[in-house]
Amino acid sequence: MRQFFAPAAAPVLAAALVCVAAPALASDKPPAPVVASQPDISWQDRLQHHTGQIALPAAHAKLNLGADYYFLDAAAAKRVLTEGWGNPPEVGEGVLGMIVPARFKPLEAASWGAVVTYQDVGYVSDKDARKIDPQKLLDQLRESEDESNARRKEAGYPTIHLAGWAEQPSYDPARHLVIWAQDLAIGGGEAHSLNYDIRLLNRQGVLSLNVISSMKDLQDVRAAAGSIAQAAVFDPGSTYADHAKGDKAAEFGVAGLVAAGLGLAAAKKFGLLAILLVVLKKGFVVVAAAFASVVAWVRKTFGGGKKKTVSADAAPPPSGPDLVS
Repeated sequence: MRQFFAPAAAPVLAAALVCVAAPALASDKPPAPVVASQPDISWQDRLQHHTGQIALPAAHAKLNLGADYYFLDAAAAKRVLTEGWGNPPEVGEGVLGMIVPARFKPLEAASWGAVVTYQDVGYVSDKDARKIDPQKLLDQLRESEDESNARRKEAGYPTIHLAGWAEQPSYDPARHLVIWAQDLAIGGGEAHSLNYDIRLLNRQGVLSLNVISSMKDLQDVRAAAGSIAQAAVFDPGSTYADHAKGDKAAEFGVAGLVAAGLGLAAAKKFGLLAILLVVLKKGFVVVAAAFASVVAWVRKTFGGGKKKTVSADAAPPPSGPDLVS
C-alpha cells in the first residue's frame, strides 16, 4: 500500500496566507495582505460520536470502546476521509466506520483514526504463518520503487519510498491477530507517514483496523494498537475457534494475507482490501497495487481454472504503488 497526493491539490486543513504586492498609495499606507479564507470544518463538531458497545453486523463483531475512543459511523467516516482529509470518493467504499481517540476531533492536526473494514473472504488458515519473511517482503516492496516513482512524477504525484518497517509483520496465534506497519517517506523524505495495519481473523473473514497517522505518532499508535484490537469481539459462533468443516475457505493463508495487504498479491481478486484505494491523512492516497500487474499475476498464478493457495513464496506482481485506471 502506498500514497500520492489526492486529486484535490492541497491538504484541506492547510491554512493559506497570501500577501499581494501593490503600488504604494498616495497615503503611503502599506497594502493590506489578502488572506485566503480557511475551509469551513465546523461540520466535524456535528458528527455523532458513538461510544460504548458498537455493533458491526457486517463483520459479525462488536467494538467495546470504553471511554478512550469514540466511533464514527460509515457516513461520518466517509466524510472525514473525503471532505476532511481530501481524498476521492472511492476511498469510502466498504468502510464500516472509524475509531478515533476521545481526546481528538477527527480533523485536528494531531488526530489519528483507525478505518474499519471487513473482508468476507472465508476462513483464513494460519498454517503458513511461519512463512512470513519480513526482510523478503521489504525487498520485494522496494524492487519497483524507481519505476513506480517515475510514473508518479509523470502523473504529478510525489514519490514514495518505503523507509522500513515501523512494525515488522507478525502473527499472534493465540489472538489470531496480524499486525504490520510501514514507515513511508513522502516526496523528498521530510514527511513520513505511518500506515499501521491490524487484522483480526474470524470464522468468515478478516476484520481490518487500519490506523492512519504520521510517524511521529508511532509510539502512541503502537501503545493503542493492543487496546484497539482487544476492543473487537466477534459474535458467538463467528470466532476463529468456531471454524467447522464445510465452512467457506479463503484462497490464501496468513502469509498470503500479509503479502496481499502490502500489495504483493492479488488483492483485488480476493477482495482483501474492500477499497482498492486506502487513505493516508491530509491529501495522501494509498493504492493497493497496479491493476494491470495484479490482473497479469492472477492469470499467471490462477490460470487454467485451478485455484491455488497464495503463499509468501508465490511470485507477486510488480510491487509498488501506481494509479488505477
